[in-house]
Amino acid sequence: MNIKAQKGTKDILPEEIENWHFIQKAAEEVFTKANFKEIRTPIFEDTSLFERGVGDTTDIVNKEMYTFEKSDRSLTLRPENTAGVVRAYIEHNMFRQSPPLKLWYFGPMFRYERPQAGRQRQFHQVGVEMIGIQDASADAECIKLAVDFLKSVGLNDLLVEINSLGCSECRKEYKEGLKQAIKPFLNDLCEDCKSRFEKNPLRILDCKNESCNKLFEENNLKEKVSGIKLCPECAQHYTKLKEYLDILNIKYKENTFLVRGLDYYTKTVFEIKSNNLGAQNAVCGGGRYDGLVELLGGQSTPAIGWAMGVERLNSLIPQIEEKKLDYFVVSDNQPEAIKLTSKLREHGFSAEFDYNTRKFTKQLEKASKSASYAIILGEDEINNNYLTLKDLNTSEQKKLKFEDLIK
Repeated sequence: MNIKAQKGTKDILPEEIENWHFIQKAAEEVFTKANFKEIRTPIFEDTSLFERGVGDTTDIVNKEMYTFEKSDRSLTLRPENTAGVVRAYIEHNMFRQSPPLKLWYFGPMFRYERPQAGRQRQFHQVGVEMIGIQDASADAECIKLAVDFLKSVGLNDLLVEINSLGCSECRKEYKEGLKQAIKPFLNDLCEDCKSRFEKNPLRILDCKNESCNKLFEENNLKEKVSGIKLCPECAQHYTKLKEYLDILNIKYKENTFLVRGLDYYTKTVFEIKSNNLGAQNAVCGGGRYDGLVELLGGQSTPAIGWAMGVERLNSLIPQIEEKKLDYFVVSDNQPEAIKLTSKLREHGFSAEFDYNTRKFTKQLEKASKSASYAIILGEDEINNNYLTLKDLNTSEQKKLKFEDLIK
């Protein structure tokens, strides 16, 4: 019986890797220009980090975490990276640096959920975290950075949706109104929504269950509850965010029912959707999490961030062709072929030779599929100390010295 990759995991094959390199390089270029520094955190963390940080009412913590016991410790493969970044921020006393601390990451995450197009159990995220700034300019910069990055990989037809969840005080009245509107239909909701009703009723608005969504629509439940009534401070923050987005020429749509799926969000939340393949796809989600640093043992610190699924991004951009080698050495003299190939690589070129020393016609056939130029190194070339360079696109050939080739 052949062993295959586990359900929800996927091999990234050589012919697909160019897209991944392209996305990662774009991230590095865009984020570096904005003075964001890369951070790499461990793939597994103490389970309590996610239980406290992500929230025990979330699907991630309740259903989707890969948790295992080792030496009487409970460890979890990271389902998201914000909690890990905040843990590193506290552990390494990064709060001593002058704010803001601007970080970005790229790496695998793990959630046990139903695999579907663009979503796997082992998946990858690219994301940013901006820690230490309370002003809405940080929110606007993060949203602008996400838009710039998406445009850099070729996604231009974008819709930015924003909302403010306010602070804990703002949400009290809204939660009660929401509970009153939902209570008559509570028995008809899914088990997840029933458990969220007391712990975090806002999460009911984020339910993905079809029967719940149908119930909401048929009874106009969302329309019966007005948006969160923001306190003066939160209202001013939200107004300033919209002013900054206007200054940056970022088109946005307000969505008063946008809550996002994690418990740590406060004030600004946002999603960015792409219409690249006709159907609208959410490609980025994020928001402000001013209470998370303190919740995980640090000082009270404002922060905002976002994350994108790389698999989803990859599905929305064209497949990039594999890059060809600069040179393929065609020769029946293996020692000389190895020597020349090594010299070419030392001078910064990509080069390969035929390990089987097949006939020249077979070698040239292979070269035409994998390289831009063939360097023919036969007996005449070796004896007279020159190379024959063949352009594999035009079939044009010329003789030259190695030094002239390098020039």
